Amino acid sequence: MLKIFSHHISSHSLVNLLIDALVLAVGMLIGFTLQSGAGTVLDWRMAVPSALAFAVTMMVLNSAFGLYKPFADASLRSVAGRLALPVLVSMPVAYGVYHVLPWGHFAPEAGEITAVLLLGFVMLNRGIVNRGQRSALMARRVLVLGAGEDAALVEKVLTAPESRALSVVGFIPTAQDGVRAVSPSRVLEFSGRLADLVRREQVDEVIVAVRERRGGVLPLRELLDCKMLGAKVLDLSSFYERVQGQVRIESLKASWLIYGEGFRQGLVRSVVKRVFDLVASIVLLVLALPVMIIAAIAILIEDGAPLFYFQERVGQGGRSFRVIKFRSMRRDAEKDGKPKWAQSNDDRVTRVGRFLRKTRIDELPQLINVLKGEMSMVGPRPERPYFVDKLTEEIPFYAVRHCVKPGVTGWAQVRYQYGASVDDALQKLQFDLYYVKNHTLFLDSLVLCETVRVVLTGQGAH
Repeated sequence: MLKIFSHHISSHSLVNLLIDALVLAVGMLIGFTLQSGAGTVLDWRMAVPSALAFAVTMMVLNSAFGLYKPFADASLRSVAGRLALPVLVSMPVAYGVYHVLPWGHFAPEAGEITAVLLLGFVMLNRGIVNRGQRSALMARRVLVLGAGEDAALVEKVLTAPESRALSVVGFIPTAQDGVRAVSPSRVLEFSGRLADLVRREQVDEVIVAVRERRGGVLPLRELLDCKMLGAKVLDLSSFYERVQGQVRIESLKASWLIYGEGFRQGLVRSVVKRVFDLVASIVLLVLALPVMIIAAIAILIEDGAPLFYFQERVGQGGRSFRVIKFRSMRRDAEKDGKPKWAQSNDDRVTRVGRFLRKTRIDELPQLINVLKGEMSMVGPRPERPYFVDKLTEEIPFYAVRHCVKPGVTGWAQVRYQYGASVDDALQKLQFDLYYVKNHTLFLDSLVLCETVRVVLTGQGAH
């Protein structure tokens, strides 16, 4: 994992992306060289930057579609389905980008074919590689201290497809484990010095999956020796933040929030985020205006007025505001006056509303809230006061999410399916806390790219 602008990026995925970009750029330049005849001179000063720009643009688009994430389902049908939409979108975009870039005097039709074929090859290769087994190349060797319930959760994360760049050496039991909960085949019955095991197995990281640390529970001296050998030592909070992009509630303490890194709020950051919000919301409103007009007509035809749905939500600092959305439910959705969680297959949603929710079109009027400064493009999802009061009582640190503006989209929205319970709210809060801790313009840009993928693929629709 690499930390870029406070956000953890998989080094495995980043290397693959850079290699694909290089293959695409170099392949195009080689193709141009072979196509140029005796009377044609390739302008390298124009061709090289254009080839690099084309390659980077297409790789960013492929990354937004999640092609640099391991495929959870490795069946041929699943891989084909995962590649279908990126291919359909990328090919016309590649054609358009190719014609916009300044290639100099050399840009024949054969060059277009070269670009499309190379892009197709890169995407097909990415599908094949992601379908393959966990690669040992560049994989970091991980040793886990602990074999109890906390260690079992760590094992589940480490064996998930997205953790393919981490290779599990094993789990070392401790006196505080209680019942062993990890796979017996992964338990290492080791009684020597921890540093010797780290040296022998060439361990890169040691994860401390033991929550209780008082009374000499942890071998601190041995862990220090491991660190002196070059192995990174992580506690549960740091592990989940780095690998899953979330701050786990069960391993969180107020002192960590106070003294730890992140959770910075400053004037420069606020100004940059506000400028970004204004530019992005204005551009999106202009581009989405035709879609919004069609949506408004469809709502009127099916269920009549009103077009919009105004609802009180809790924003930054706990201040209330009225969120604006296209109405997707029947007018009598809460005729009894009691707030209800929206369900994944809610019978209160109209036919048009179901489509608007699936495509996230119902969220577009919130861009007006962004222009007014009540919301941001990226941030935690704003909740109703009734649910905020309830969740604040039941979930520790829930109010921390209100130190930033709520967002039209957010890290939790693109990382976790739609929530309709207190347990779902807890899971999403862990992602919200990660965003609050690490939010930067870079992370906002990543979230917006992820949102494009979620909208186009319909993931997490409600």
